[in-house]
Amino acid sequence: MLILLPPSEGKSAPRRGAPLDLGRLSFRALEPARAELLDALVTLCSGEREKAAEVLGLGPTQLAEVDRDAALASAPTARADHVYSGVLYEALGLRDLTGAAKRRATSRLAVASGLFGLVRPDDRIPAYRLSGQVTLPGVGPVARFWGQRLAPAVEEAAGGGLVLDLRSSAYTPFWRPARDRADRVVSVRVLHESGGKRTVVSHFNKATKGRLVRDLLLDGAAPRRPRELLEAFRDLGWHAEEAGAPNRLDVVVGEL
Repeated sequence: MLILLPPSEGKSAPRRGAPLDLGRLSFRALEPARAELLDALVTLCSGEREKAAEVLGLGPTQLAEVDRDAALASAPTARADHVYSGVLYEALGLRDLTGAAKRRATSRLAVASGLFGLVRPDDRIPAYRLSGQVTLPGVGPVARFWGQRLAPAVEEAAGGGLVLDLRSSAYTPFWRPARDRADRVVSVRVLHESGGKRTVVSHFNKATKGRLVRDLLLDGAAPRRPRELLEAFRDLGWHAEEAGAPNRLDVVVGEL
């Protein structure tokens, strides 16, 4: 089973650690693409700060993020599960997992990354800023760049198992399943039910997805089809339903 996660916009910058070594990251076949993006990003951020901030979608108070990207080649690194923060990752609590659950996280989770394409929780990376929505000078749209290169890495990670795709919309263009795999890819929508009405709540959506993944890792369930995942969620105490769209599940929560 492969669980695809989005990266967090907020990241915890390592204070110490070895510099980035692209050759030691998972999915070695992505190294040339990663090097190309890294070079383009560092070049951009080593120039005019305000222009770089505009390209990266940053405001005038976020120029420190530009400086951080300019120094990525020598910046300290830490495990990806220590660098990524934010609502989903706080709820997932990867750093607190131990034993079998931690081993499952290492082998089953992969994070879509604007800079690295795909990383495992134990890959050592620096804090960086590069959204999937950015158009990078010399490279073009980051989403299109990875959309042309990432499929073999995802297929390698998934093997013949189920893919639980929890990526946000900015990262879905990085990889779209081939037609012959579509029945083994499932997404989850989180709905809040109150007074008989159901609505999508963005913030709580992220937290709930983090808890869903944590429960799967702790339990050890390894469903191979969407229906088996639905049953696994129900066994774990979640209110899960088949949604109208193919291969999508709804998880309904009553409390925010």
